[in-house]
Amino acid sequence: MKLKKTALWLFLSFAVWLPAVPAGQAPAKEIIRAVDSVGITVADMERSVKFYSKALSFEKVSDAKAAGSDYERLLGISGLRMRVVRMRLRDEFIELTEYLTPKGRPIPADSRSNDHWFQHIAIVVSDMDRAYQRLRNYKVEHVSTAPQRIPDWNEAAAGIRAFYFKDPDGHTLEIIYYPPGKGNPRWQNTAGKLFLGIDHTAIAVSNTDKSLGFYRDLLAMKLGGGSLNYGIEQEQLSGVAGARVRINMLRANSGPGIELLDYLNPRDGRPIPSDTRANDLMHWQTRLVTRKAEAAAQSLLAGKSVPAPPGVVALPKATLGFRKAFLVRDPDGHAMQLTEK
Repeated sequence: MKLKKTALWLFLSFAVWLPAVPAGQAPAKEIIRAVDSVGITVADMERSVKFYSKALSFEKVSDAKAAGSDYERLLGISGLRMRVVRMRLRDEFIELTEYLTPKGRPIPADSRSNDHWFQHIAIVVSDMDRAYQRLRNYKVEHVSTAPQRIPDWNEAAAGIRAFYFKDPDGHTLEIIYYPPGKGNPRWQNTAGKLFLGIDHTAIAVSNTDKSLGFYRDLLAMKLGGGSLNYGIEQEQLSGVAGARVRINMLRANSGPGIELLDYLNPRDGRPIPSDTRANDLMHWQTRLVTRKAEAAAQSLLAGKSVPAPPGVVALPKATLGFRKAFLVRDPDGHAMQLTEK
């Protein structure tokens, strides 16, 4: 895949790029009610459903096909036909989308965790050793050398264990274990399960302050804990030599968090290619729920010098669980789909 360094506002004509507002300047009203799900573009739906259900214990809850001019306008792809499978792991959801036509491009083989298209979901486990052995039984491709334990000197994250690996399409995923006193207390209520849910989706960003301007100041998500991770454990977790990562967590009222990964070192992470489309396998989109889509669009665009959006797309049927939606991109080009149910 040819990587272009074109300005991010050229991303896609249907997507809106929004600059950061000054730090600490809160929007007039709440825009985001919840993080509904994390969407992943896949090449072979049957293969992906089998992997997520068998290896990771996700449950398929819906299976739908969609096509037509409304979806073409929403996603910016002419002549699309897609199959969307929604899967649940306890209280959280992912959505797998296979574009039956037109097919997109694979993930670059040389992708790294500090490239700005990097995104993963963090799947919480009750027992890291058992979960890792299960993934080895499924012969997953390692990103991490093995599960890593955050050392005790890192007070914010001490004792957390994590492991990066890849799904059949090459998307990076994470399993994570929270010891008592770390993470959401709900992760200590295992109910005898190995895989407990999705704590967050993590995205690589080029500048934390710009990203906070988008997620905290524009979308009014709540800034939670953070840490600075470095050392051999972080290098072996991420597969990036010399990794030094500033981490911040943002959350809505419900749903998985959005974790910002700002690689302070090395600074050679590549930008998302300007010609990336929703049917390319590197495309992820996080679905956010808003009360009124039109009002959200107006609030986000008010007073900003950005290209005019094509407008909120109204769908005749809630085939995918929403009736109105529009796509917006953060300062690094990560796709956020704002929806009204």
